[in-house]
Amino acid sequence: MRIKMMLRLIVFFALLSCQKDDDAPNEVSPVLIQKIEIQGTDITSGVTGQMTAKVTPDNATDKSVIWKVSDATIADISATGLITAKKNGTITVTATANDKSAVVVTKVINVKSFSTTPIADYEVSTVAELNTALGKVKAGETIVLNGGTYAMTSKITITTSGTSDKMITLKAKDGAARPKLDFSAMSEGSANQGIVLTASYWHIKGIDIYKAGDNGMQVKGSNNVIEFMTFSECSDSGLQLDNGAANNTILNCDSYFNADSSLENADGFACKLNAGTGNKFIGCRAWQNLDDGWDGYLRGTDNISTTYQNCWAVKNGYLKDGSKGAGDGNGFKTGGSDDKLLKHNAKYTNCIAAGNVADGFDHNSNRGEVTIYNCSAYDNGRSYSFSSSNPLAKLIIKNSNVLGAYGTTLADVVDSSNNSWQNGITVTADDFTSIDYTQLLGARKADGSLPDVTFFHLKSDSDMINKGVDVGLPFNGTLPDLGAFEF
Repeated sequence: MRIKMMLRLIVFFALLSCQKDDDAPNEVSPVLIQKIEIQGTDITSGVTGQMTAKVTPDNATDKSVIWKVSDATIADISATGLITAKKNGTITVTATANDKSAVVVTKVINVKSFSTTPIADYEVSTVAELNTALGKVKAGETIVLNGGTYAMTSKITITTSGTSDKMITLKAKDGAARPKLDFSAMSEGSANQGIVLTASYWHIKGIDIYKAGDNGMQVKGSNNVIEFMTFSECSDSGLQLDNGAANNTILNCDSYFNADSSLENADGFACKLNAGTGNKFIGCRAWQNLDDGWDGYLRGTDNISTTYQNCWAVKNGYLKDGSKGAGDGNGFKTGGSDDKLLKHNAKYTNCIAAGNVADGFDHNSNRGEVTIYNCSAYDNGRSYSFSSSNPLAKLIIKNSNVLGAYGTTLADVVDSSNNSWQNGITVTADDFTSIDYTQLLGARKADGSLPDVTFFHLKSDSDMINKGVDVGLPFNGTLPDLGAFEF
């Protein structure tokens, strides 16, 4: 009897336990993330950018994500998705769901907020700092000059060379006033140049060289670029290439008011004496230099070639005060030599000689080959002067014009055609929008390029439009026009 009672109690409590389990509420399962969208944009200003994660579904139990970036050298990211940039570059941002869904999404972010202007290896403000930097600089490095006047007491000699892929740069600081190297404390003398560049692979830009006792700059090295410089009131040629200097480019430079006490040597630019070959002048101007705008006189070398593109020679032979000096006064003197035998081959394209005391284009006993394409001359003593005395080996002159007498175009071999004094063309001032060559001395553009002018631009009814021959230079219309400017 007692056993039966115990069995009944066991069954009762078992049934009671089952009833309680059936009545207990069910456990709720978590809602997992199915999709993540990273919201945020490229960093183009400042150094921070906020990333947010939009998750689907909206009722996900845990909406948090883990942030990561692909390159910590470019930027870091915080636990809340805030990117802090360190430098320009591209990173991949990853957001990983923090729940058990293992959803992962990525987004590419570009950082473009940092200045791309190269940081100078040396930034100088004094003569002492400049000399120190020049003594330390290595291939591929940059020296930046702050604006202002540097009172120089001795010349600068540069001997350390760069390489073809790692040039050394010496330049004015971007956005600052132009630096001026003032050598007026130096006396006139053949050893008192402003800068002597014996090194190669330099890029020197945006500096004014004033009143050196000899050349403003003497280039003896090769493969250099001299850009947007001025050379003024020096006691010899503003810039001179010699001593084997080869393959240098002189770009958008001005040389003016240079005069020496000997009344003979101060040119604007000179590629002369024992210079090497392959030098180029592009977009340069020379005006009111005592002797010539450009001088190519040779001594100690032979059969070199120099090119001139879009260069202007104006009023050479006149001094700073406007009076006529005692120098030769040519615009472009192609060559010449002591024995009258040396050859300086020269090519001029789109060049202008205006208002020079003597010849606009002159050979001065040069025995080489001179090519003149699409050049202009006006108001010179003689505009084109290539005589039979010690003549050129060859003169090629095409598509060029002149207002007034053209001069003499003789050589051992002459290839002259399609010029304004040929084919029955008559040239008057009415052919041109302007004949005021003072325009040529206007301020350069901010990038150093030549000013826009109307001087010697042809009017629409000029007989010189489409009267040239194709010489490989760009032109409008059916054929090239005559002169330095296309209509």
